[in-house]
Amino acid sequence: MADATAPKIEYGVTALGVMASMAGLDFVRAMFAGRLPPPPIMQTIEPFDQTAEPGIVVFHSIPGFRHYNPIGSVHGGYAATLLDSAMGLAVHTALPAGTGYTTLEFKVSFIKGMTRETGPIRTEGRTLSVGRRAATAEARITDAKGRLLAHATTTCLVFELPATSPVGS
Repeated sequence: MADATAPKIEYGVTALGVMASMAGLDFVRAMFAGRLPPPPIMQTIEPFDQTAEPGIVVFHSIPGFRHYNPIGSVHGGYAATLLDSAMGLAVHTALPAGTGYTTLEFKVSFIKGMTRETGPIRTEGRTLSVGRRAATAEARITDAKGRLLAHATTTCLVFELPATSPVGS
């Protein structure tokens, strides 16, 4: 949540060499703690109260008017971004140093629409299976009363990151 006394968040992309040198859980925790920059896509989400454990990530956000679509409710892309991020980060927490991932596919089910009156929402991602070449995960978005708003599943490709990367990567 926006706080006038909070330090300004610097969004960015972490150098590949830095990411490759860290276990996934350490990387995600460092990002959540502000020791590494959150990715630019999070400027639109503004997550808060973020936690990461092996195979599980949780973060909160508040849908706002800036997320609205032309029909007067929060755009499905907002929920899809939250769900994809939570599932990907959950997979990342289960990977050893030198390993990366990318989403191959995901399926989203929208259960209940969101508006700015929805208030704070919780997104939780959990791994289902993490192998040498593929990982699967699921995520859920719930409101403050625990009602399910959307859920998703994903398949991610798991791969070895280059041992060395160009300067500035």
